Amino acid sequence: MKQITILAFAVAFAATACAPKNEAVYDHPFRNPSLSVDERVEDMVSILTIEQKAGLLQSGSISIDSLGIAAYNWWSEGCHGITGDGVTVFPQSIGLAATFDEAQQLEVFTAVSDEARARWNTTEHNEFGRDKANSDPWWHGLSFWCPNINIFRDPRWGRGQETCGEDPFLAGVMGSATVRGMQGDDPEHYKTIACAKHYAVHSGPESSRHRFDVSVSQRDLWETYLPAFRMLVKDAHVQQVMGAYNRYEGEPCNGSERLLVDILRGKWNYDGMVVSDCGAIDNFYVEGRHMTHPDAESACAAAIKAGCDVECGDNYQEFIPLAIARGLMTEEDLNVCFRRAMRERIMLGMYDPEEIDPWKNLGAADISSEEHAALARKAARESIVLLKNEGVLPFKAGIKKIAVVGPNADNAYMQLGNYNGQPIPEHEKSIVAAIRDAAGDAEVFYCKACNHVTEETEGVADFNELSAQVSDSDVIVVVTGLTAHLEGEEMDVPYEGFFGGDRTKIELPSIQEDLVKAMHATGKPVVVVNCSGSAIAFGGIESQYDALVQAWYGGQAGGLAVADVLFGKYNPAGRLPVTFYASTSQLPDFLDYNMEGKTYRYFRGEPLYAFGYGLSYTTFEYGEAKVKGSRHTVTVPVTNTGSVDGDEVVQVYIKSLDNPGAPIKTLKGFSRVNIPAGKTVNVSIELGDGAFESYDASIDELSVRKGAYRILYGGSSRDEDLKSIDINI
Repeated sequence: MKQITILAFAVAFAATACAPKNEAVYDHPFRNPSLSVDERVEDMVSILTIEQKAGLLQSGSISIDSLGIAAYNWWSEGCHGITGDGVTVFPQSIGLAATFDEAQQLEVFTAVSDEARARWNTTEHNEFGRDKANSDPWWHGLSFWCPNINIFRDPRWGRGQETCGEDPFLAGVMGSATVRGMQGDDPEHYKTIACAKHYAVHSGPESSRHRFDVSVSQRDLWETYLPAFRMLVKDAHVQQVMGAYNRYEGEPCNGSERLLVDILRGKWNYDGMVVSDCGAIDNFYVEGRHMTHPDAESACAAAIKAGCDVECGDNYQEFIPLAIARGLMTEEDLNVCFRRAMRERIMLGMYDPEEIDPWKNLGAADISSEEHAALARKAARESIVLLKNEGVLPFKAGIKKIAVVGPNADNAYMQLGNYNGQPIPEHEKSIVAAIRDAAGDAEVFYCKACNHVTEETEGVADFNELSAQVSDSDVIVVVTGLTAHLEGEEMDVPYEGFFGGDRTKIELPSIQEDLVKAMHATGKPVVVVNCSGSAIAFGGIESQYDALVQAWYGGQAGGLAVADVLFGKYNPAGRLPVTFYASTSQLPDFLDYNMEGKTYRYFRGEPLYAFGYGLSYTTFEYGEAKVKGSRHTVTVPVTNTGSVDGDEVVQVYIKSLDNPGAPIKTLKGFSRVNIPAGKTVNVSIELGDGAFESYDASIDELSVRKGAYRILYGGSSRDEDLKSIDINI
């Protein structure tokens, strides 16, 4: 290697020795920003050994000190804000999806990438690419493993909170805005790199993800599980795709010829990087997992040849050289993956002079700024969904006593969800603390009342005593729900109704249902504020509350946003990105990935609260829509018929009238618009040809299907909230 390095240096020196006096001189061509990216990458290919290339393709990559190539960790998280201390924490992804606000999503993730670059500029990294001064477990790089655009097909899945919900179009739109915000729009450099995960057909169960094999119909594959990935790859130009843990039709996703070669790089012409999920290459050969390959060398060769460029794990560095020596793969197979990975490091500006960095001026003042805190509060407000209101909200003037009870009422940490950073203390309040601040002269009584899932009580002997304590209240706020310690990624939760990070039933834990019933029995108005990352089945207690507010995991400003809604400082307009079923009994088999009976697109029962549903403190009336032009632009007049200014989320669904097996209806356009009281706004939503695509077996892809369609438009997916117009294309 020493001889190769000396030769490369001599070549580079000869190329620059006669350069003009003021022209920069670089010790290696890969450091010369005036060369093309391909030329710089080929220089690295030519001067590095097999061992060095393999070491650079691990998530915690090696350093090559002789060439000034620093260690780097590809793994950073930015699901709803960068991880670490003192950062801005936005609502969990499912809450951001509930905003149905594409423009705000772009703004949020522009702020997230600002903070990522600011931290990169102000952090001294050790040899692992990790912040020297910080012991937290998250990496502080510029490549972020978000967004999660898996379809939240079943509310029992614990990681559904990280997704954009159950609809492919919503996931694609919000995921694309995430990618654009993270990657920026500089033509020469990526601001950061986003990653579409987990590719593909992945949504639980968590307990068997390392050995589970998924098979679905081609229609479900192309019309449900792939569209969001297709949109992020072809339209948003995401630069990383992460392979899922599970198998698809017998092949581990990180070595799947069908997913990675045929579809991703073949049909979609994807030229970015593929990274494995953490430990996923182990699954190829480790006992008790997929065991599709006999040993680590065979696993690495299969993954590399399928185009899995970087491994989150520690197989590649050790076993790729051995796989080449055994003839299982070639050095050129390795080079193909190496080129894609090094192109990304170059496009991130890692080998460029600092003076040409477009984001060099971002610093500590750009992390957890007041502007970002205001945006977090705005996003949290927009995420809140009002599901029921029997006239109790907003709180009336003159209210004297508010009782606030429940396990999530004084739990600020709960609001951060999972894959979260830690906000600075002054930017975070619990729900009860925010209610106290907003209550003015009104008395606020608080009692936790119970834990999330156990029979233990705190502060009172039983609910009878608590009922007596709150009996003189004007209103009772019960703050229910879950936490990311109950629903989440592959974890042991030793409680009834939970397993492996998932849920086995979707009702509130019985102790919380009992609390709601006890509060209702007082005869006082009951407002349930529910915090969860997934749908809760309220069917058994729907008559026990007067108002229901779904607040998700609202991030650092979640408590403030709830108080803003309760006291009428903000008119809620969030919409459900998932179906809220009435009970667990309405759910099909969790292990069955076929879509029939799942999500609003195929569920033929009656949900309690439908996808796209949400109330307001005002009312809206839809006029008659017109559909014009080759792009099928739907224009509809929407009038705010109430006395309060408010946002309305205008939704457009498509129903095929002559395509058996098509979804009952499927979202193809939406727009969140503010409409002043008494005013009418003409809302235009362009559908485009993509709205009429379905699976075409003759080309094994989506294509526009000619035929008869019904365009449905209104304020939710419920039939009673929709008007229609029939067209032929």
